[in-house]
Parts: sequence; C-alpha cells; structure tokens
Amino acid sequence: MATAPEFDTPVLDTIAAMTIDSIEHCRMDEHTLILSRIAALVAMDAPAISYLAHINPAVKAEFTVEQLQDLLVAIAPVVGTARVMSAAGHIAQAFGVALALAESEAEAIAQAEADSRAAS
Repeated sequence: MATAPEFDTPVLDTIAAMTIDSIEHCRMDEHTLILSRIAALVAMDAPAISYLAHINPAVKAEFTVEQLQDLLVAIAPVVGTARVMSAAGHIAQAFGVALALAESEAEAIAQAEADSRAAS
C-alpha cells in the first residue's frame, strides 16, 4: 500500500499550535469561543480560508446558521456593512470548499470500498 507523501508545513504547524494553545488557555465554552473567533474574522475582513478553518469547530459547537446571521446583524453597526457583506461572501466560499472537500472524500471512500469488493 502506498503512503501519502509527507510535506513540511511550518506555517500551518505554527498556526495549529497557536490555536491549540489558545483553546487550552481559554475558559470559554466552545460556543462562545467560536462566536468570538468568527466575530474577529469579520472585523478584520479575513479571507475565506480563515473561515474554512473554523467550520469543523463551529459544527462541533453546534453553531447554527441562524446564530451566524444573528452574529452578523449584531456586529454590523460596529464593523460596518461592507465588512459584513464581505464576510458573508467569504463564509459562502468557505462552505463551498468544505462541501467540495467532503464530496471528494466521500467519493474516495466509495471508490476504495468498490475496489475492496472487486478485489475480494
């Protein structure tokens, strides 16, 4: 069986370590933490990839679309409508990428299962 190639990812590794340290030293519940992080991403006009990194934690914290909408409404007067609209577009892009990745993973699993059955 072939193994996946290993990649040197110092930037991603550093970001992951910073995130883990932040979570370990924060006493917020998961829901409040993800709410705070998304609000910060909106405020700084973060790119879609930044939102993508928060999709799984948001799902784990049971953060709903309605709560996301409420968050955007709540911070719009502070950060401005342009930032909120930009964030909405970036969030939509992140969800599109996440869905495409999930679909690709599901197809790979289905193919592996089909290959396994064919080899039996």
